[in-house]
Amino acid sequence: MRAITQTDAAEQLAMLRDSAASFVRDNTDLKALRGRRGTMPGFDEGLIKKIGDLGWFGILVPECYGGLGLGFAEFSVVLEELGMGLMAEPLVSSAVLAGRLLLHGDNQSLKACLLPKLAEARLLPCVAWQEGNGGLDTAAIATRVEPNGTDLRLTGCKRFVAAAAAAAGYLVSARSSAGCGIYWVDKEAPGLTVHYEWRADQTPSGVVEFDQVTVPASNVLCAASPGGLAALERAIDEAAVMASAEMLGVMEAALQMALGYMRTRVQFGKPIGSFQALQHKAVDLYIQQELSRAVLSDAVRELDTGNSVQARSKLVSRCKSRSSEAGLRITREVIQLHGAIGFTDEYDAGLYLKRALVLSGWLGNSTAHQRRFGALWRQQAA
Repeated sequence: MRAITQTDAAEQLAMLRDSAASFVRDNTDLKALRGRRGTMPGFDEGLIKKIGDLGWFGILVPECYGGLGLGFAEFSVVLEELGMGLMAEPLVSSAVLAGRLLLHGDNQSLKACLLPKLAEARLLPCVAWQEGNGGLDTAAIATRVEPNGTDLRLTGCKRFVAAAAAAAGYLVSARSSAGCGIYWVDKEAPGLTVHYEWRADQTPSGVVEFDQVTVPASNVLCAASPGGLAALERAIDEAAVMASAEMLGVMEAALQMALGYMRTRVQFGKPIGSFQALQHKAVDLYIQQELSRAVLSDAVRELDTGNSVQARSKLVSRCKSRSSEAGLRITREVIQLHGAIGFTDEYDAGLYLKRALVLSGWLGNSTAHQRRFGALWRQQAA
């Protein structure tokens, strides 16, 4: 079998990007997006079926589980294009965060059961790991799991569960006397209740409560141990980079919208894009976009080829911090470049700002990742 060359890989990425861009052109409907605000599940289920038919939910799923067995470079290309059309939800939360956690887990039977369904978008799992006010500390867990005969019993509450409204089940982190572990809980399990908080873009974020929920021993993904959260930490890192890829698409689309407006909006007899002050602002925003692209490329390369946990974590935090900061800056400045029309709900620029607000905060905002990067740097230097 002929080895895949760099040229082959570049051509594959280009074809995948073209396919995703064509899909976005044919299916973007921001009017329908406005109509879905404040409703369940927060995304177009018909669109998700189309994305599933294209196989994109299975990009990161190994071929042995029915997926495409590709890498993060391929998935980031798809997410960037989908981000431009504001249609990436819930790919990152289900296919990356939950899918990769399943893959990194220890329960082969559970993987064989759930991953093929995820690859075909027939099952959307979610990860329930944050509590209280959130944060990046995966070990900040009050949820308890205790023996209950041959099974386990789960009690606690999780917040900020993305795409919870359509979830078939939840991968839940919980603590016991032996340490922390990860457990699969079906959405129909007795004692499980879900209610919702609304995010900046008016999509729902789940609050999942577990009242002595029975967890069969066969649903233990990662057994409770001092290192039982390593799979979760790796999956969060991977999802943070893919959220940054979606953010890149959001900021690209918003900036393109502003540049188009600057070419056509006439003031004092000239297009406003001819004014030097606005040209300087547009260049500054473009630089922020390209810096985000550069650090995303480094982080994706590390996810696909690196083996060092510390190197991965540092590049992930650099990427998420940069993309969160740049995404917010660009989408806010785009509103200002449009003037009064940019502040109206009917104008599309606001939709991109609201999505950027959600993505910037999810899985750690810029400040949280700067602090994490600093802590990792000091740890390495010690």
